[in-house]
Amino acid sequence: MTPGTETPTTANPPLLPEPLFNDAPARSRPTNPISSRIAYAAAHVVPRTLAENVPGAPADINWDETLAFRHHLWSWGLGVADAMDTAQRNMGLDWTATRQLIRRSAAEAESVAGALVVGVSTDHVLDEHLPLDRIVDAYREQLDFVEDSGAGVVLMASRHLARAARGADDYRRVYEAVLARASRPVFLHWLGSAFDPNLTGYWGAPHPHQAEDTVGRIIRDAGPLVVGIKMSTLDPDAEIRVRTALPDGVRMFTGDDYNYVRLIEGDEHGHSHALLGAFAAIAPTASMSLQALDRGDVADYRALLAPTEALSRHIFSAPTPSYKTGIAFLSWLNGHQSAFAMVGGMHAARSLVHLATLVALADDAGALERPELAEERWNQLLRLNGLS
Repeated sequence: MTPGTETPTTANPPLLPEPLFNDAPARSRPTNPISSRIAYAAAHVVPRTLAENVPGAPADINWDETLAFRHHLWSWGLGVADAMDTAQRNMGLDWTATRQLIRRSAAEAESVAGALVVGVSTDHVLDEHLPLDRIVDAYREQLDFVEDSGAGVVLMASRHLARAARGADDYRRVYEAVLARASRPVFLHWLGSAFDPNLTGYWGAPHPHQAEDTVGRIIRDAGPLVVGIKMSTLDPDAEIRVRTALPDGVRMFTGDDYNYVRLIEGDEHGHSHALLGAFAAIAPTASMSLQALDRGDVADYRALLAPTEALSRHIFSAPTPSYKTGIAFLSWLNGHQSAFAMVGGMHAARSLVHLATLVALADDAGALERPELAEERWNQLLRLNGLS
């Protein structure tokens, strides 16, 4: 080979930064219900390992491990938000599996008096394009099913509605009709386009301030039928504006996995509660930080929770819908599932380098519950990929 024509090589980034795998920090479960904030962790689902959980195939769930993970969250004093985007709604979790998940989670929640809210949408209808009246019917069908299960309701954003609506009036018409059917108060959900590009322009307004006005009007018109709204827009200023304008008795639940520390802490004008996918990844730390708020110890709250934001920002980095891979990966590292696998084959949505950074950030944040197991499993994954 002629000198100077060799193919240049680029050193791989270190996959085992040093020092790594610190001792697990001391964590203790709450002895009383957490009271300073209401907090839900959005839970994922675990597939059956020897099943055809490939892209496009019906979801085949490992129910023992999926439900055990929910008990893990309840044991730390957190509520569970189920059958939502973290559980791969519209990304591998079909309606047949969703129905089973709702029924089973509701039964488990009742067995331990655990808090549970469940996503209601229109995704069981396979036709992409529906008229508004049919969208209302689809929402109502799922609403009836979830209410019959005994779970609380989160009225999720609908891809059907995003496609069909021609403006804010169409959103108000649909939400008014669906809310009129509810027998118990519900949560609304504003899922931003970073999480699902199919929802771009949701609420029928091109400008965020106009969308905020539409949401506010829907909530005010609903009266006691809406008790909260979860905002997942990754725009903390918008969340604070909406939160400040909420009627008395309606709570803001942050879904901002980039900025939750300051939003939950709040300021002299108020605070957000939590409904976060990130909290599924860091349940013990999230619980300890909220216990600190219960004691009025804001400094301890910040010391515990602030280091987790770098981890969460990495898990939820673009493309943000792939965050679910990081949630499942940490669940595997921490021993909550026997295999690093996801329905729809989505465990392949992040690179090994991305996962290496996640491991290091999880270690820094004290999110590795069993460091020795995490080290063993991480090294297994490296060997499987030809690295040792």
